[in-house]
Amino acid sequence: MSNSSLRGGRSRKFKSEINVVPYIDVMLVLLIIFMVAAPLTNPGVINLPTAAKSALPPSEYIQIALKQDTTATISVNGQSNSRNAGAQAEKIGSRAALVQKLRAMHEANPELPVMISAEKDIKYDDVIQVISEAKKLGINRVGLATKQ
Repeated sequence: MSNSSLRGGRSRKFKSEINVVPYIDVMLVLLIIFMVAAPLTNPGVINLPTAAKSALPPSEYIQIALKQDTTATISVNGQSNSRNAGAQAEKIGSRAALVQKLRAMHEANPELPVMISAEKDIKYDDVIQVISEAKKLGINRVGLATKQ
C-alpha cells in the first residue's frame, strides 16, 4: 500500500493553471478608485504659462480682452487711431453682444486682425469659442496675446 493515499488509493494531480480571480478583484478595486477620483479634477481650467515676445503685433488691431466673470472689452488698438478717433474700450456683457460688436468693427475695418487676451483663470473653452466666432466672421488673422 505504498502507492495509495488517504482517499481511496487515488493519487492527486497538481493543477497547472493560474488562478486569475485575485487579479480581477484588484483590477475592479483600481477601476472604482479611478472612477471616484476622475470627477475631482477640473479639466476646464488651464493655467497657461507666460511667454516671451516672439513677434511684434500689428500696428493696429482689434483687441478683445476676456474676463473671468463672462464680460469682455473690445477696442481698436494701435498707433494710428485716426479712423477711430476717441475710440475707447467698450465693455460687453454677453457673448452674443461681443460677436455683434466684432462683426460691426470687422465690417468697418476688414483688414484689421484680431488679438485676443484673457485672464489667467478663464476657461480655455471660452477663448476657443471667441476664436471660432472670429473665424466664422471671415477674420483670417486671429492671434492670442500673452503677458510678458
